[in-house]
Amino acid sequence: MNKNHFFLGARDALPIVLGYFPLAMTFGVLARSSNLSLDQIVAMSLMIYSGSAQFIAVSMLGSGATPPGIIATILLVNSRLILLSASLAPYLPRMAAPVLSFLAHGLTDETYAVAVSRTGEPPPTRWYLSGLFITSHLAWVGGSALGGFMGALLGDTSRWGFDFALTAMFICLLIMQLKNNITIAVACLAGLISITAATMLGRGWNIILATVLAATIGVLMEKWNKPSG
Repeated sequence: MNKNHFFLGARDALPIVLGYFPLAMTFGVLARSSNLSLDQIVAMSLMIYSGSAQFIAVSMLGSGATPPGIIATILLVNSRLILLSASLAPYLPRMAAPVLSFLAHGLTDETYAVAVSRTGEPPPTRWYLSGLFITSHLAWVGGSALGGFMGALLGDTSRWGFDFALTAMFICLLIMQLKNNITIAVACLAGLISITAATMLGRGWNIILATVLAATIGVLMEKWNKPSG
């Protein structure tokens, strides 16, 4: 039964694998162009395992950002996973702390979406989640390693447009979030704050300041626009 659950999780991970592998390859190529070694690329994908955070880290490394700024940005970007894990935790009441710690490392936006779709009766087992998370993580690490290897062969990645991959990904994510006047205003405000901070303070902390300030103002705008009573 445990084996069946594991392979069911691995099967459910296949759509994630198809999405992760090319994106991870792009990350590997970009990381290589930022002078990271193949070992460093693989280690980053093993330990951080966050596409958006890894792309941002590579971009900040290339722009000469300080390590504290990079670490703080990664923590901020990945803080959303606290909410995802809290949402999934009630369905995993009988799992020991070491098991939960192991599974928590495999939680991403995509694996969460698949896992939460299985939270009916009976809830997902640790073997199902292990199959889902391990398969997805291996695809990300494997794609990163292949991209890092290719990056050494391609040379200047700007010729192939890889340097625009991060920008393109976040433009798509941003457009998907522009649902009303408030989200449009917050997006414009975040861009303005980021440009101003980068001009006055240099790169590195502008992303953090723009995210925190714009998100805070967005929450206040949502509160002010709620009908009273």
